[in-house]
Amino acid sequence: MFSRAPRSCLVMRSPCCILTRTKTIVLRLSRHALHRRLPHVYSIHCQALRCFCTDHSQSSKPYYITTPIFYVNASPHIGHVYSAVTADCLHRFKLLQGYNSRFATGTDEHGLKIQQAASNAGKDPLNFCTEVSESFKHVFQRCGILYTDYIRTTEKRHRQAVEHFWTVLHSKGFIYKGTYEGWYSTPDESFLTPTQVTDRTDSDGRQIKVSTESGHKVEWMKEDNYMFRLSDFRTELLHWLRLNPNIIQPAKFHHLVLQWLEDDIPDLSVSRQKSRLQWGISVPGDPEQIIYVWLDALVNYLTVVGYPQNHSQWWTAVHHVVGKDILKFHAIYWPAFLLAAGLPLPQTIFVHSHWTVEGKKMSKSLGNVINPLDAMEKFTVDGLRYFLLRQGVPDSDCDYYDDKVIKMCNSELADALGGLLNRCTAPSLNPTQVYPQFCNSCFPKEASEGLRGKAVSEDYRMVEAVSALPVLVEQHFENLHIYKALEAISACVRMTNAFVQRHAPWKLDRNNPGDQQWLDTILHVSLECLRMYGILLQPVVPDLADRILSRLGVMPEERSWDSLNFLMKCEGRDCGLEGRALGPDLGVLFNRLERSQVKGRTPKMATQHKSKS
Repeated sequence: MFSRAPRSCLVMRSPCCILTRTKTIVLRLSRHALHRRLPHVYSIHCQALRCFCTDHSQSSKPYYITTPIFYVNASPHIGHVYSAVTADCLHRFKLLQGYNSRFATGTDEHGLKIQQAASNAGKDPLNFCTEVSESFKHVFQRCGILYTDYIRTTEKRHRQAVEHFWTVLHSKGFIYKGTYEGWYSTPDESFLTPTQVTDRTDSDGRQIKVSTESGHKVEWMKEDNYMFRLSDFRTELLHWLRLNPNIIQPAKFHHLVLQWLEDDIPDLSVSRQKSRLQWGISVPGDPEQIIYVWLDALVNYLTVVGYPQNHSQWWTAVHHVVGKDILKFHAIYWPAFLLAAGLPLPQTIFVHSHWTVEGKKMSKSLGNVINPLDAMEKFTVDGLRYFLLRQGVPDSDCDYYDDKVIKMCNSELADALGGLLNRCTAPSLNPTQVYPQFCNSCFPKEASEGLRGKAVSEDYRMVEAVSALPVLVEQHFENLHIYKALEAISACVRMTNAFVQRHAPWKLDRNNPGDQQWLDTILHVSLECLRMYGILLQPVVPDLADRILSRLGVMPEERSWDSLNFLMKCEGRDCGLEGRALGPDLGVLFNRLERSQVKGRTPKMATQHKSKS
């Protein structure tokens, strides 16, 4: 579960709710700098986000979020970007709240599959890994992934961390010499029990054994290896999970892991003979054995935070984002390794499902693996980020196809949000181009028969809904229900558009003082709604949110979670934006996507691979 600091102040009042927090001031880079997606820009951006934190209740509270590290047997695809964007969203959200957040991603570069892929490509394994790892960096930077740490398992610091971790486990008696005999899946780098294997006929009509989960071919293996006493930790893992029902989210996956642990779990082979596998980290003191790639890979999370010397501050605040296909490794193997090493267990394991393409599993053989660079070129960075987080439901697989991206982005970003911003900042309605004045007599604090305001009951319901958004969005983000947070924001955007349409400010007589006051109040309420949406959307679509807030004249230091004080004039308080000049017109917020401009059916690439840890 999340480590939560106590809230210094959270007050819900009448429909015109005031939400105050003691959190942080966030400095954002210019839209132009972020648009270029240069590596040094991200480093500066991260430093700025930390340096401008004020000394509030959570400003020094650590938060450590990780993606899986991705296997480098082929180039990145949309599934990797979804994992990274999900973690990036949580990282940015925590920064806005004033946490000292750290965000790690990277690549897993050892194992038999990499050894074979490099050999097939006629390349040295390290050079092969470097090329693919750089492609991940490029895609992530292009997509606005604001990572603070990028780890490669071929780095010296990681080898040293793995060797130390192995030595600790061995010295405590949890690793012993033994013989492993059973099924092994090279594509999954996974040992399988007989119940995890089934018969299947291959394309040549031959009977083969495959993994029931992944469908990959398995082989029978018998080796003298080192074994980890995984069976010793079954009871302790069950106790941990039952005592902490929010550790694995969503709950569906928590229950799944409990089911796995209901049965006895065998000890785990944690090395391979060097005669079979050369590309990896040697077992300390036994150069004829290579450390099992999953044990090697999982330690990356510790490597990033300075294990074994300087990890303690961050390791008590670690949260993992993983795909459902690698849940067993993160929810059973990894906690058992940590328990054996005497280290704290993860605070949360966020699990997401997979993406299909037009109803079919992404597959190299089908040629339907989505190239994220092509998708960003078609739909923009923010368009792709929004679609993935708006459409991605962690509990179940989600489907990707161009028409769905176009429809969602046009409806919610171009028409609803972009149209609202354009309408409410247009010189025809706001010729002075300032944040308009709010009139309490036009829009009283509460609807009452004794008060003759011009606001109607639907307006108060809208204000109440927008007032509740920060708490609701926070709740959904912390449960990895980002799509629900975006649903709530989108619903409020529709309500705000209905509010403007209902009162038709363009029909009011500017020469009538009463009409002018009401027109200004309509615009003030609408801009306040837009300001809320802009702040809340920063973790999801940072460029688009920056354009909204810049157009409203909201300064960089007014964009933190602290600043979600909605419609303060309705409570009789001062609004610092009132009367301030709006920012420059940056043009259309989000250009409508036209099907004729999206050539072909779906962007594709030739290769596919999966995350490793």
